[in-house]
Amino acid sequence: MRQTCVIRGGTLAAVLLALGVAATAPPAAAQSLTDRFKSLFGGGSDDKGQQDLPASGGPPADPTEGLTCPQVNIRAGASTYAVAAPGKQAVGNDVRFQASITKTARECNLNGAEIVAKIGIQGRIVAGPAGAPATVDIPMRIAVVQGGIGEKVIATKAYRTTVQMSGDGSVPFTIVAEDMVYPVPPPGANADNYVFYIGFDPQALTPERAAKKRK
Repeated sequence: MRQTCVIRGGTLAAVLLALGVAATAPPAAAQSLTDRFKSLFGGGSDDKGQQDLPASGGPPADPTEGLTCPQVNIRAGASTYAVAAPGKQAVGNDVRFQASITKTARECNLNGAEIVAKIGIQGRIVAGPAGAPATVDIPMRIAVVQGGIGEKVIATKAYRTTVQMSGDGSVPFTIVAEDMVYPVPPPGANADNYVFYIGFDPQALTPERAAKKRK
């Protein structure tokens, strides 16, 4: 029988150091994956509290029975993504836009010898002094990592979404990864040491750009 564990978590408020913009924008608007995202988060988009949600169809799964849904942590140095005007550094008046992560959620399904995880990431993009483009590509990387003495990457994937900027220069973005699959921790491994690391990864945009140049 497949077991399910659903947990919602909030992150620290968005850090907009380069822009000095207060995060007072209205609640996030719907995007193409909104329904999936709401099923992970529940509630409104501005709810930053932490809450343990019951598993689908029953009480939360018992980790001792084989299912633990790791915490979602933002990788150090990858909580914001700032892009500058061409040939400039992403600081001060040269910033075109900056994206920040505001909320995360995860859901884990035990399927035989594998765990299939769905991870939701919500954030906000704010236009900078140099002026944002009409559309913005947001690159994200999600990794399953076994912590302890010497971290071990169990699985990692890059994701991206394209967001239309609005006239007021502040828009939400949503990424829902539904295909993070990794083996159930082997006997003797401490499943509590597993963690989902997320963060902006500009390198995730490189392959597509290279393909366009080849064409």
